[in-house]
Amino acid sequence: MAKVCKTFEEINERIRRGEAVVVTAEEMVEIVEEKGPEGAAKEVDVVTTGTFAPMCSSGAFLNFGHTRPRIKGHRVLINNVPAYAGLAAVDIYVGATEPAIDDPLNKVYPGSFDYGGGHVIEDLVAGRTVHLVVEGYGTHCYPNRRVEMDLRLSDFRDAFLFNPRNCYQNYNCAVNLSDRIIYTYMGVLKPHAGNINYCSAGQLSPLLNDPFYRTIGIGTRIFLGGGEGYVVWHGTQHNPQAPRTSAGVPKAPAGTLAVIGDLKGMSSEWLKGASIQGYGPSLFVGIGIPIPVLDEEMARFTGVKDEDVYAQIVDFGWDYPQMEVQVLGEVSYKELRSGKVLFQGKEVPTVPLSSYVKARQIAETLKGWIKEGRFLLGKPQGRLPSQSS
Repeated sequence: MAKVCKTFEEINERIRRGEAVVVTAEEMVEIVEEKGPEGAAKEVDVVTTGTFAPMCSSGAFLNFGHTRPRIKGHRVLINNVPAYAGLAAVDIYVGATEPAIDDPLNKVYPGSFDYGGGHVIEDLVAGRTVHLVVEGYGTHCYPNRRVEMDLRLSDFRDAFLFNPRNCYQNYNCAVNLSDRIIYTYMGVLKPHAGNINYCSAGQLSPLLNDPFYRTIGIGTRIFLGGGEGYVVWHGTQHNPQAPRTSAGVPKAPAGTLAVIGDLKGMSSEWLKGASIQGYGPSLFVGIGIPIPVLDEEMARFTGVKDEDVYAQIVDFGWDYPQMEVQVLGEVSYKELRSGKVLFQGKEVPTVPLSSYVKARQIAETLKGWIKEGRFLLGKPQGRLPSQSS
């Protein structure tokens, strides 16, 4: 039987009264080491986490409002980036990885992908003007066939970020065993295992601090892009059955989250358009999730350390693109963050795609919001699929 047992409601009441003890996941590591899970659970109410990395499965729903005469969007461009118009008349969706219509792509290899959907989203939250071109085919109720307008984010009737797959719970490390340089969504990989790239905040990463999704579920309130957002479903490719350590920490890509939030409350500091050479445009997304310390088990989970989190090394030169993935080794995030690892008998430099510094800033920002009483925990209204589901 648990010696410590708290509820979301009790912790939220402590937050309202200004009595909640809130620490970051980094700080929780030391507290658990010093006082053990039971002592940490008695002392700490909330642990804040953070991650800042390219998250390709992201985008924004926009409603640009009815024109006079009315138009039903059929083809839509925003700053020359195609937006999906197969919704209602003036609802569109711009995806983070959509390149500009005149981008040469990889015709001049490797392509630079200077501007795409992720950059459109960054421009909007930065307050910059975007150029919208809407073409319609004409109906009795929507007779207009073309309209152009310059808009800022505040001019859109509605604008919200909706990302189908964010916040991966661990991920593979990428290496290239071929004899040529390759360009991937995991960055540039040198031949003959010249570098190993990785993309996770390790001990700060949200889902690694709640490995079985006990407190993160449908309705969880989160830091999203500098504003508030919510978990609305499990993300695409959610895989809770991934191999795990004895402590329950996944060693391969596992859980994912679908998230939503008001774009008008977000910041270009935490939503950054990305140009991934030879691959395409994307979007850096900042996410932070508060984890309530309900009992000793959650204290133990949130005390996870980089040295206890392992990622699998995969060859992107042949195995990954050919769907013949085999695990070439496992390496801890402590080793990855050291800047070099031992792989196949030689030292190989490591390169992060995610920003640990930014992840730490997100965790600290969220900690401040909670301590100020301006951010309460959102109790999940539904569980994410887990190993036991």
